[in-house]
Amino acid sequence: MKRRRRRCAFQRVAFHLVRGVFRSLLRLVTNRFWKKLPLVTLNLGLYESQHQEEKSKPISRYPIPYKKDLPFDILELMEEIEKKTGFLPNVFKVLSHWPLEYRAFFAYYNVICNKKTGQLSRADKELIILVTSLANRCSYSVVVHSARYRVFSKNPVLSDQVCINWRKSDLTAWEKAMLEFALAISQADDVTDDHFKKLEVHGFNQEDA
Repeated sequence: MKRRRRRCAFQRVAFHLVRGVFRSLLRLVTNRFWKKLPLVTLNLGLYESQHQEEKSKPISRYPIPYKKDLPFDILELMEEIEKKTGFLPNVFKVLSHWPLEYRAFFAYYNVICNKKTGQLSRADKELIILVTSLANRCSYSVVVHSARYRVFSKNPVLSDQVCINWRKSDLTAWEKAMLEFALAISQADDVTDDHFKKLEVHGFNQEDA
């Protein structure tokens, strides 16, 4: 009987001792956590401010005019592009700072891309611009013209394939021959009659080239 009482007393002492140690450890960990919490909050705030700063970084060193200050013909062109493609490329916003240069650049662009030229469709021309931009490693042009190629080709999967590796994409032999010729021109290769003969095999003519 006495042994049982001693055992119970020992168990109670051990229980209170363990509970006391556990509470002390819990208090210590909790205090350290709360002391560090303001630092965590501060770091998160710093990250958010940096993220907001990156998002608000200007797209040009030159001022971007407000829409209300733009000439009507430039504003009309911007709205047309945005309506067709679903977004307005930054180059339209940046060049609007110089109205004369803006009109000259996009007049030339419209002649090249919108004019009916041989057998080339608008999608074909966007495809050429996209692949030559990939070769030139111009990430901005790749983003813009891959989006435009999706619109005009109505084939977003093919656009993604082209961006990864156009030679292994589902493009037709006709389209790949067109791109090989375009790359030879853009990379200043020594273009010979053989280049034109390869085009003729796929049904292209002098006007297409």
